[in-house]
Amino acid sequence: MCAVFQNPITLNGTVYIVSDFHLGSPNEKESRQRELRILRWLDEIEKDATHLILLGDIFDFWFEYHDVVPKGYYKLLSKFSQLRDLNIEIFYFTGNHDMWVRDYFVKEMKFSLFREQHAFVINGKKCLIGHGDGLGPKDVGYKFIKALFAFRPNIKLFGALHPRLAFGLARFFSQKSRAMTSKEEETYMGDNKEQLVNYIRSILSEEQIDYFIYAHRHLPLEIKMNDKAIYFNSGDWLVHDSYLRFGQDEPPQLLFFKASNHE
Repeated sequence: MCAVFQNPITLNGTVYIVSDFHLGSPNEKESRQRELRILRWLDEIEKDATHLILLGDIFDFWFEYHDVVPKGYYKLLSKFSQLRDLNIEIFYFTGNHDMWVRDYFVKEMKFSLFREQHAFVINGKKCLIGHGDGLGPKDVGYKFIKALFAFRPNIKLFGALHPRLAFGLARFFSQKSRAMTSKEEETYMGDNKEQLVNYIRSILSEEQIDYFIYAHRHLPLEIKMNDKAIYFNSGDWLVHDSYLRFGQDEPPQLLFFKASNHE
């Protein structure tokens, strides 16, 4: 196995990590309510954040035409812009629902964009960070479907559709996918069945990393893998409103935002 901890990005400061907002799902009303909670959370963290890492599926669906992006999310995008004006660096890892993010956030708000997991050294600790989908040798069916969506000719064919038709189809299939996997997302399946846990074990058999930080599962998790390594899952904002805070001279903390305490 080739080493995965290569060309790390070094961050020093207070780093917040969050994922799986799934804005746009399941309907406009609930999505807007969720967006308001997220905005209140972002107002809180801007007081001490130096970096924000978005671990994918921020939107339940996102597709960029040359001159068109999905409507809505104005308040969230404005808030991201404000954070950048405060010199808070933002890293965006695409997930399986927003894998068609292209260069809009890079050009408009100077995000750093990643499509695969990446190595970081955060406050002196080695971290492997990514959305987490499709890692490891199993889940062949999912990897095949993801490869189809990532195939450039297929992206161009989808882009040839009128936005109203394309976005409607995408939202329909996104909701059907969630209905099929919602029960699996609600429960921890045990160490031997959790794909990410098995993947992390395979990495640790070859090299030592302090923290593995992933998303995708919609379950906030903190699992000790060995005497030194810990696996964190940032959870989601459909149910848990969870996130990670990695402060200077502090280990990562898995936290939960309670909007009522900040209103």
